[in-house]
Amino acid sequence: MLKKLVFITLLLGIVSALAIVNLAQLRLQKPLSLSAEGTTYRVTDGASVKRVLADFSANGWIDYPRIHELWLRYNELTVIQRGEYALQPGQTSTDVIRMMVSGKKILRSVQFIEGQTFSDFLQVLADSPDLEHSLTGLDQDAIMQLVAADMSFYEGWFFPDTYLFDAGTSDLDILKLAHQRMVSILAEEWAQKSPTAVVETPYEALILASIIEKETGAAFERPMISGVFSRRLSINMRLQTDPTVIYGAGAAYTGNLTRSHLRTDTPYNTYTRNGLPPTPIANPGREAIFAALNPAAGESLFFVAKGDGSHHFSITFKEHNAAVRRYQRFSRRQDYKSAPATTTDEVQ
Repeated sequence: MLKKLVFITLLLGIVSALAIVNLAQLRLQKPLSLSAEGTTYRVTDGASVKRVLADFSANGWIDYPRIHELWLRYNELTVIQRGEYALQPGQTSTDVIRMMVSGKKILRSVQFIEGQTFSDFLQVLADSPDLEHSLTGLDQDAIMQLVAADMSFYEGWFFPDTYLFDAGTSDLDILKLAHQRMVSILAEEWAQKSPTAVVETPYEALILASIIEKETGAAFERPMISGVFSRRLSINMRLQTDPTVIYGAGAAYTGNLTRSHLRTDTPYNTYTRNGLPPTPIANPGREAIFAALNPAAGESLFFVAKGDGSHHFSITFKEHNAAVRRYQRFSRRQDYKSAPATTTDEVQ
């Protein structure tokens, strides 16, 4: 009788255990009970699997979160990454946690365009609804101190590119990344500079690259533009480049470059001063930096906009004046981003 009782007890225990295992399997295999497509979940810094499962339970997506937690711990699926994740119909809790472990998160982006200024970049960040905004109310000097306290001037030190980021990223994070990339890329290009480069320091290369970036809308012309400026610098001839004048004019420039602008002396007026301006005037891309350090060979000392984004290059002033008369009859394209006048004859 006792043996029979023991057998029945063991049998009931086995049946109960199997029932529990079966229930657990059903819970683990059941898809999340999402209320709608396009559901997302954000994992914050330091969040644990237990915390995530508790949220899932509170949202009504799973039952018995402890069962899910034990299964995930048994399978060593506990180290999850911060970010925002897209949850799809049909996914189980294990599917989602695997996604969080691998870091397949939603990424958003901001784009910094070549030739834009530091102020332009700050506006791009301010306009992004997906970033955490930590720089609101700070002036540019204060922001630069947060990015890199050893930098004396901010213009030119941020690499133009498309930056992907996940939830929880701040505007300061993006600026630091863009600055680090510019420092790295400038060093890489400087290490491979041509013996014909006239700039003497990486910072001078950055300054010249920023002018090249603003001067041409045609990428293939960058080394040619660099060649003209490099030859002018080597013979102590003024650069006479409009973008530097415009930058130096600041708020006084309202879209129409005049003779008055050209005659008003500022540290950036390359019509009144020799050599490079004191700082970059924009944030150049890698191709412009490469061009500054690898100027095209030639004899041209002048160029004039042809109206289509490209330029006519001239060796002599006489040839240049003829090109000015020929091409300045035409209007520039509305999307042309530079103002490449090289003599006062080109400015109305």
